[in-house]
Amino acid sequence: MSNAPSNDDLSMNSQTFVQWLRTVAPYIHAFRGKTFVVAVDGELAHQGYLNSLAQDLSLLHAMGMRIVMVCGSRPQVEEQLALRSIQPAFHKGWRITDKGALECAKEAAGELRLDIEAAFSQGLPNTPMAHSSMRVISGNFITARPMGILDGVDLQHTGLVRKIDVPAIQMSLNSSAIVLLSTIGFSPTGEAFNLSMEDVATSTARAIKADKLIFVSQIEGIFDKNGKLLEELELDRAREIMLQHDLPELTKDYLECCILAVQGGVGRAHIVPLNLDGGVMLELFSHDGVGTMVSEENLESLRHATLDDSGGIKTLIEPLEMAGILVRRGRDRIERDIDHFTVLEHDGILWGCAAMYPYHAEGLAELACLVVHPSWQGTGDGERLLKKIEHDARKQGLKQLFVLTTQTSHFFLKRGFVVGDVDKLPIERKRLYDWNRKSQVMIKTL
Repeated sequence: MSNAPSNDDLSMNSQTFVQWLRTVAPYIHAFRGKTFVVAVDGELAHQGYLNSLAQDLSLLHAMGMRIVMVCGSRPQVEEQLALRSIQPAFHKGWRITDKGALECAKEAAGELRLDIEAAFSQGLPNTPMAHSSMRVISGNFITARPMGILDGVDLQHTGLVRKIDVPAIQMSLNSSAIVLLSTIGFSPTGEAFNLSMEDVATSTARAIKADKLIFVSQIEGIFDKNGKLLEELELDRAREIMLQHDLPELTKDYLECCILAVQGGVGRAHIVPLNLDGGVMLELFSHDGVGTMVSEENLESLRHATLDDSGGIKTLIEPLEMAGILVRRGRDRIERDIDHFTVLEHDGILWGCAAMYPYHAEGLAELACLVVHPSWQGTGDGERLLKKIEHDARKQGLKQLFVLTTQTSHFFLKRGFVVGDVDKLPIERKRLYDWNRKSQVMIKTL
């Protein structure tokens, strides 16, 4: 018996792929030309995930995103110390970098740089790197200073970022290269200092005003006290968690860096688990992501539409128009009626819309074009849009909300609407009723 897939299976797989591609297309358009600082925990390379991350970052680069990569090297430094029989020393979580430890840090950073360049140089057929031609530029982009003496303990060659060479990084990005930053920085006197990956990434993202700072880390994100992943955090909420929650030290460090980045002008800061294959892609190209994102304000918002939203609204409603579920509206009509529309936006992308047409003389309002993107139906977004329309109608002193529907009557029945009669419609709307469609009239008292 043949194990070859049937034509139905192939058709289903093809449709799934096409639907997925259409779903991620808005993100690709939104992110093209944006600058991402991707900060990678040294454990990623240590655990063998480097090649898959390089493939994903190469794909982002091919889609027009500008990539700065920072790679930590803590486990690699520990290996070098063990090989040289040097006992690691720490003070309050900071490595005390003496001359021996500094040589180990240099060795680890050098090896990682070569491994990363090799990963980006792949071009094997039947892999995501086929036909790619990546250039990786690294160099002395970071000026460092000594951390100095902390609580009477000299941290020696442990340092902090003093300055980022922004023009040099921007020039490299403008030449279509990926910029690679190590955790070794240099002082104006030529001394080398061992820096933390988090400090380098956060300082760089702030300096170049990156659109995103993405930590690919050992932690899976920020969780509340009940163990629930917090997918999005507004800046104020993130600060509150820092102060009130008893966070593990590593989690606290990452969250603090995210807060500092967003405070410093970075658009979004993300924490993504390193052991999830494709984690960066899933975080960027899915509605809810897979980790935690910190932003200045809540990214998902219900708001009144503007003319700039007319194209997104048309894209949302067009498939339902073609299926005969909605009455066709041209772009000119949407633009003319834009003040009646409410949209659901997530990270600059429209996921839903609804319109309200008031009839003040009769105390009624019509709900129209209630649409949620197919990928996010069933998540409660349709109900959120409905509640927003109801709220706006009440605010205008309207007493009832009605909708004309041919296929979604059960949705409205479950939300307090009752079947009505065409005669219940406002006089003006009754004249426009399409008897060929025979839409059902559903009415809700507000």
